[in-house]
Amino acid sequence: MQMTTPQAGVRTSLLQRFAAAALRAFGWRSVFVPPPAPKGIIVVYPHTSNWDFIVGVLFKFAAGLPAHWMGKDSLFRWPLRRLFIRMGGIPINRRERTGFVATLLEEFARQEWMWLAVAPEGTRSRTDHWKSGFYQIAVAGGLPVGLGFIDYATRSVGIGAYLEMTGDAEADFARIRAFYTDKRGRRPDQESDIRLKPPRTPPP
Repeated sequence: MQMTTPQAGVRTSLLQRFAAAALRAFGWRSVFVPPPAPKGIIVVYPHTSNWDFIVGVLFKFAAGLPAHWMGKDSLFRWPLRRLFIRMGGIPINRRERTGFVATLLEEFARQEWMWLAVAPEGTRSRTDHWKSGFYQIAVAGGLPVGLGFIDYATRSVGIGAYLEMTGDAEADFARIRAFYTDKRGRRPDQESDIRLKPPRTPPP
């Protein structure tokens, strides 16, 4: 059974109405399946353009979804730092990877409600794999994964489904790939492969 967000039952705010109207004005259609639990991760794919951030933020406010999102710390500078943090932003130092997963798991444990949106490609340019952080967190924390998308082919944005991760990466990513088969970014040639980086083969 699906649950609604903490804002369920609250009268639609002016910000929600404005964001929804802005999406419609730009020709976008919203799709929103409410989250099934109070905590989880939302992957957003494909991510090939700076415009994705604007469309994604408008959707977040239009849906009334109090989700957090991660961005490189260089974005969180004056005069936008306070604004981004109030919008749910979490600055991440990509130069330091130590303890990243453990730190976020601790944050999830402290919160009663926390949905974290991530772009698992980690870049707008094409790569041959997704970054594994979201998957490690989902498996270790038993957190559902929401499948978010910004599909320029149909001009639709939203969250269309939720999956429980089993720990079998090959099987889990097969299900993720099936969902995104018909989703296209603004620059399709820059879409990354939906798979984890193969483990290194030890030298003979």
